[in-house]
Amino acid sequence: MASTRKLTTKDGRVFYEISVSRGRGKSRLTRRWYPPKGWSRKAIERELTAVAAEFERQSDAGEVVSRAEHREREAQEAAEAAKILTFRQYGERVFMPAKTVTMSENSRANYQGYLDKKIYPALGDIKLPEITPAQITALLLDIQTEGKAHSTVLKVYTILHSFFKMAYLGDMIQRNPMDKVERPKPRKDEVKPAEVSAYTAQEVQQIIAGLKDEPLKWQALIHLLIDTGIRRGECCALQWKNIDFKTGAVTICGNLCYTKQKGVYLDTPKNGRTRTVYAGDDTVALLRQLRTEQAKKALSTYVFTQEGSPEPMHPQSPTRYLKKFSERCGVPGLHPHKLRHTFASVAIISGADVASVSEALGHSDKAVTLRMYTHADQESISKAAQIYREAIKKAGQG
Repeated sequence: MASTRKLTTKDGRVFYEISVSRGRGKSRLTRRWYPPKGWSRKAIERELTAVAAEFERQSDAGEVVSRAEHREREAQEAAEAAKILTFRQYGERVFMPAKTVTMSENSRANYQGYLDKKIYPALGDIKLPEITPAQITALLLDIQTEGKAHSTVLKVYTILHSFFKMAYLGDMIQRNPMDKVERPKPRKDEVKPAEVSAYTAQEVQQIIAGLKDEPLKWQALIHLLIDTGIRRGECCALQWKNIDFKTGAVTICGNLCYTKQKGVYLDTPKNGRTRTVYAGDDTVALLRQLRTEQAKKALSTYVFTQEGSPEPMHPQSPTRYLKKFSERCGVPGLHPHKLRHTFASVAIISGADVASVSEALGHSDKAVTLRMYTHADQESISKAAQIYREAIKKAGQG
């Protein structure tokens, strides 16, 4: 039986609260009814009785539920809607939207490209629970036989691994087919000798010597990359206000990126944190000269700009320039990321602690920094052996 009581709002409006009990274990349902102005007491009582009876009927029929029950019902409906039938539907409605929240725009575009070009054509229309390890393995083998680089096959494998893990944890599938798919191995004809990923201090000196005849903008940019180990996108995003010419402190608070879908855009640094690096006197002097030269042409808030324009340099321009400069200076394979590796490698070989190098590079994990420390020349190898022998000798003397 519905019960009613007369109440008043804060602003003085009269209303009746109708309440219906639904038995043990269930919360009471309530509803407000506002009588029209000018109604007599009998008219109000008559209409209130009718409204209360209708509300009780709706409650008994399950047509009216509490807010908590409404939220629970919506969640159940969403769960049912999430039971996507095909691989493509799950990818478009669940996997990629979830990835977009945690990924940079560049990584998102990369994932989307692999899905559209490599994965959806093979698995897109198959019901998600029906995809087998054999079908996934066949896809990876097909990509290999097309002659694609091993890195491409590994990227597809990584995306599929993440995709099916999410589907499994979300109860979309009862088994994860990737558990029975082996990580792809390189083709026999694809095994290549490891390429040097960092330069020696002597090679860096050769690069610096070769810069003397280059345009001022490129002298300053490459000096800055060598001096600090910052990423090319962070370098292109640099603004004059980020440089302290007295101390050489350079604040890294942006990262210029490019994707086909979005074009050039400004993002946060890769780990999302602002950090400070320090440029040497020679680099600061070049930057000071560049600021003076830029002011005569096209004044900009950005340090490195397009020719004759205040717009920032395209983030892929340093890579293209270094490729051509590599031939002129006689140091093969010049690339912004190799200079970044070089910063880590030479600094650690020369005695810098890993934590400081990691902070300068903007790594969130020191293990990433250590993986960059891959280039050890003969002198450093000999030095390591000598340190080891001296430690053994000292222990014996104790």
